[in-house]
Amino acid sequence: QVQLVESGGGLVQPVGSLRLSCAASGSILSISGMGWFRQAPGKQREMITTISGGGSTDYADSVKGRFTISKDNAKNTVFLQMNSLKPEDTAVYYCNVNGLSTSGRPFASWGRGTQVTVSS
Repeated sequence: QVQLVESGGGLVQPVGSLRLSCAASGSILSISGMGWFRQAPGKQREMITTISGGGSTDYADSVKGRFTISKDNAKNTVFLQMNSLKPEDTAVYYCNVNGLSTSGRPFASWGRGTQVTVSS
């Protein structure tokens, strides 16, 4: 099994910043991709950014130029730096990690989510 633990959410004022972290642990042989998704009340979960094993990144148009994804391969941890936050960024943020487990089987795990609220 692979477990993900997210941290760093909270309440922030508009134009403020937050940094989310997600640490993966357990039966990990290799990680092929990591990403962040979010789900606002009454809306579907949406992908906001991903990073491949090789470091290639992709961003949703709504966060380009404001959010930055990065990772620490040695610690199996992915980060999300969020700047210039807007009220519409309010959502539960989930990390996702996929790869190969030590059993040789692929895995795709989700974190439990962390609340980000942008409000004055």
